[in-house]
Amino acid sequence: MARPKMLKLPEVLEEIDMSRAAFYRMRARGQAPKLIRLPNGQIRCRRSDLDAWWERQENAAA
Repeated sequence: MARPKMLKLPEVLEEIDMSRAAFYRMRARGQAPKLIRLPNGQIRCRRSDLDAWWERQENAAA
């Protein structure tokens, strides 16, 4: 079984065209894509979680 695609935070920020500070403000409001902290302290976002977030943004804008 293939592991889910995991994106690094800079990759997520580039895709959503947002600064790190703006992203963390949005995260504090509970409006950001779900992030995962790995045992080594690095942060990742599953591709599926980012895609689901995009879909929610599109539905909210409609």
